[in-house]
Amino acid sequence: MSKLNLEGRHSIFGKLVSEGFQWLLNISLLVVGLLLAYALFYEAYSLIEILINPNEKFQIVEKIVIFFLYFEFLALIVQYFKYNYHFPLRYFLYIGITAMVRLIIVDHSSAINTLLFAVAILVMIIALYVVHTDRLHKS
Repeated sequence: MSKLNLEGRHSIFGKLVSEGFQWLLNISLLVVGLLLAYALFYEAYSLIEILINPNEKFQIVEKIVIFFLYFEFLALIVQYFKYNYHFPLRYFLYIGITAMVRLIIVDHSSAINTLLFAVAILVMIIALYVVHTDRLHKS
């Protein structure tokens, strides 16, 4: 067998494996997207219930932030398909910032932890600024 023939077979095999895994990833993300859509609607329903029931007003902000987390994860999946099977880094930073804000809202018993969470948010905002610089887009 010639070396060229072997290289051709390896490249075909590699392409088939790559496409197979891409299909598996796409189907998995579609399933996750459907589950997130269900969770998003369930969270919206529970938020409406809290607004109707005035006894649980302190949970409104937490429910709203959880709603936005589901929303951002769904937006991330949409962007994955929109940007030709690529996750933009800025969406992970948005999700991280929202998650840290939720953590501050839910667990603010320790001043040191709250300060560390705020520093983590600041680091993610700086990273977001770096991601949006023109110099990074050119490379």
